[in-house]
Amino acid sequence: MGFTIVVVILVLLVIITLLAGVKSVPQGYQWTQERFGKFQRTLKPGLNLIIPYVDRIGRKVNMMEQVMDVPSQEIITKDNALVTVDGVVFYQVLDAAKASYEVGNLQQATLNLTMTNIRTVMGSMDLDELLSNRDQINARLLAVVDEATEPWGVKVTRIEVKDIKPPADLVASMARQMKAEREKRANILDAEGFRQAAILKAEGEKQAEILNAEGSRQAAFLQAAARERAAQAEAAATRLVSEAIAGGNVQALNYFVAQRYVDALKEFATSPNQKTFILPMEATAILGSLQGIAAVANEAFGGRKE
Repeated sequence: MGFTIVVVILVLLVIITLLAGVKSVPQGYQWTQERFGKFQRTLKPGLNLIIPYVDRIGRKVNMMEQVMDVPSQEIITKDNALVTVDGVVFYQVLDAAKASYEVGNLQQATLNLTMTNIRTVMGSMDLDELLSNRDQINARLLAVVDEATEPWGVKVTRIEVKDIKPPADLVASMARQMKAEREKRANILDAEGFRQAAILKAEGEKQAEILNAEGSRQAAFLQAAARERAAQAEAAATRLVSEAIAGGNVQALNYFVAQRYVDALKEFATSPNQKTFILPMEATAILGSLQGIAAVANEAFGGRKE
């Protein structure tokens, strides 16, 4: 009976020893193996064997990319503006041994390092730069924090500033400034529109004056040509009358004088300033002139019939 108990105890001890020497590491993790408290090796995902009672598991390290929130903190910018900033950090452990033994608390150390560098980077910038250059801030933070965490076997993949909150009075002042700037741009656009309209109006008036001047010039040319043709006709008529008189034809002279006389009476009668006019002349003179015209006409037509 006592022998059976001993055998059972030995079998249980062997089973416990075997189980203690076999370790199964899940995917996405790495475990550190310590021998008498000293780092021995890193156990990869899968089945691993260690020496029972001599080796033990030190740290179980998550090798997947992790995300860590950066709590809000107040930062004073270069131009003495107080803003509240928070963010998020993405990091991944590349070396389980360094992450386990080079730093005491990896997550807390990374968080404090990130918050410190956020204050350093943003504190060296003006508020306007802070609000408009968020990508530049993220890039500078990533470069600094990634370099600082490299000895810990950690790769910082991304740092994003989530929110930047200026004080309420500063936000109201920025809103007024933005409104004033927009009104300024609107006034500039209105002034530019008025200037273009004035330029176009002046250009149109200039073209109209040019066209009017061109029209006046053409009308003057036409009037001069008409006067020239009238003068030529007058000269031709005078020449013909002179030739007729030289040939002994007195009726032609009477015709010429009667035509001038009738034209003068016509102009006098159609004058807008004259309503009544008196003719201090003898009727026989007019009849004599008309008889001269009739004689000229008879002579001319009679000559054609012959």
